Amino acid sequence: MTAADGVGDQIASGVAALVARVAAALDAGDEVEVTREGERITATLHGDRVAPFIGRHGHVIDAVQHLATRVAAKHAPGGDWVVTVDAGEYRNRRAGILDRVADEAAERAIRTEAQVPLDPMTASERRYVHERLRDRGDVSTHSEGDEPERRLVVSRRSS
Repeated sequence: MTAADGVGDQIASGVAALVARVAAALDAGDEVEVTREGERITATLHGDRVAPFIGRHGHVIDAVQHLATRVAAKHAPGGDWVVTVDAGEYRNRRAGILDRVADEAAERAIRTEAQVPLDPMTASERRYVHERLRDRGDVSTHSEGDEPERRLVVSRRSS
């Protein structure tokens, strides 16, 4: 076992404990599954009652993910560990919604030649949409505003 494996095991264990404690406090989910691929750790809460763990607009799951990232930073300061917390396929469902919102905003920006402000999003969601649209070549994105109302704006790229 390498030093990185030991650190990864510590992070995975800490993240699993965090997710289990929060889920128990919310009476949500039945089981925490933690997987690891290289320096990527994913903790997934399974069960019928995961909605309280996700929270309204994903606020609870995003807060837990932030804390899980802090667990990784505690065990590996300056490390490149990526920690994802999921429940009930929320992350996949949310990615599908963000894909649709991004594509619709890009098409609208091209069609109207106007800036298209999106609803406020978390930093990770703004980054996801920005990366999705970055390679299109026909639109550009930038963020405006202050947290928690910070939003992405999609514009037609000038020729």
